Amino acid sequence: MNDLSTLPDRAIWSDNEMLECVSVIPEVPNTATFTFRAPSGALFDFLPGQFLTLEIPMPGGTVHRTYTISSSPSRPRSISITTKAQPDSLGTRWLLDNLTPGTRVRALGPAGVFSHLNHPAEKYLFISAGSGITPVMSMTTYMFDLGLEPDIVFVNCARRPGEIIFRERLEHMASRVPGIDLKWVVERPDRYAPWIGFQGQFNQLMLGLMAPDYLEREVFCCGPEPFMRAVREALQGLGYDMDRYHQESFQAPATTEADLTELDDVVPDESAQVELTFAASGVTVKAAETDTILAAARANGLNIPSGCTFGVCGTCKIRKLSGEVHMVHNGGISEDDIEAGYILACCSNPIGKVSVDV
Repeated sequence: MNDLSTLPDRAIWSDNEMLECVSVIPEVPNTATFTFRAPSGALFDFLPGQFLTLEIPMPGGTVHRTYTISSSPSRPRSISITTKAQPDSLGTRWLLDNLTPGTRVRALGPAGVFSHLNHPAEKYLFISAGSGITPVMSMTTYMFDLGLEPDIVFVNCARRPGEIIFRERLEHMASRVPGIDLKWVVERPDRYAPWIGFQGQFNQLMLGLMAPDYLEREVFCCGPEPFMRAVREALQGLGYDMDRYHQESFQAPATTEADLTELDDVVPDESAQVELTFAASGVTVKAAETDTILAAARANGLNIPSGCTFGVCGTCKIRKLSGEVHMVHNGGISEDDIEAGYILACCSNPIGKVSVDV
């Protein structure tokens, strides 16, 4: 924790005391920042990136919901959470509809191990999606408030520019500190508003453009699990040391290091041999899991049309007949095609016994 003991006549807040809401700030659609103070005037001491668990008085009974603290412990007189309601949200929807200044709620915490202070480094890469921006916002604000120049590449993905949470606040900090390098990625632009940033799904090519020195950076990632899986696969495919990768889950934030979920991602093994069948050609070969299907085909005299070889153009799309592959593409294939059984040969690694229509 931060040492606030030098401040006179100020106790440190503990969860024995309720929190009083003092402001509600709308951010983007269905998203608001709630700021709390301790009625006693106590100060807040926590690690940037930690979370609170709120007891929400729902009509059917109290429910507990966990929210990352979006404020920084460098500003200890208040504490804030930023919540986004999903279509099936109950607790968060109640907060947005009912929590007003003057309302008191009970909170447990702070807790959690997802903090850059637990993994000090010279360079950081923060990657988030949607409301997963909250813990890295806290970390960035903390480093900004130190008055030193940090080295942060800050990547946030959103559906549209108008849904980027904290965009103006982050751009203000970045305009004062050269070491905060912001990279926005959106699925599509807002109507009638030109967008000159990155557009599409986050992928390896974007990562290389955003942070060419990514191998030297400590990575912190937060967002929905499919998004974090895509980030992990992009990093693994580029040879990143995953011991320097840290993530926080929307569903189950870790309270201690022992609670951290062990990642069970498929990582092709160079020593593992697989059987790869090119059914239309009547050829079956042995290959390593780290060989792409395109490379294995070429090594055995078979031709699969290809272009970029980076998973962008889609030229090497083929149908997988059976088996499993590990595919890390850069947008050259649609989700509908994947569901229909198609893969990109240039970026698909066979796992076990695989048959393709070539």
